[in-house]
Amino acid sequence: MRISAKADYAVRACIQLALAAEGERPTKGESVATAQGIPMKFLENILGDLRHAGLVRSQRGADGGYWLNRPPADVSVADIIRAVDGPLASVRGQRPEDVPYTGSAEPLQQVWIAVRHNLRAVLETVTLADLAAGTLPAGISKLADDPEAWVTR
Repeated sequence: MRISAKADYAVRACIQLALAAEGERPTKGESVATAQGIPMKFLENILGDLRHAGLVRSQRGADGGYWLNRPPADVSVADIIRAVDGPLASVRGQRPEDVPYTGSAEPLQQVWIAVRHNLRAVLETVTLADLAAGTLPAGISKLADDPEAWVTR
């Protein structure tokens, strides 16, 4: 799986908003960009996508900025990635179950569906609350703690 710069920046921006979720005032885009090292123009596009998906809300003006639209515990990493990049797993831009395979390649469809299932199992489990708190669900930590997970192949 490739994680686009847009998805990475979007998750980082949302973590920043989650950290500020307790406050009554919105967080300025410039503050998020500076804290996370995200180019402001790129961040504006990302925040627009997140707003369009209903994950963040915004307020214009001198006292304006951005808030999460839901509690951090109710926003998964998968939600954010889908908002900025679309489906977690696709085959040539289609859902794996919609791509026909015949003959010896027929089992490949099940492989792509299994990949999607495993992506969901991780990305739908980790929330902004987890990331903002610096903790991960036990099952995710266990996967990341496996030395084989750190081997590049």
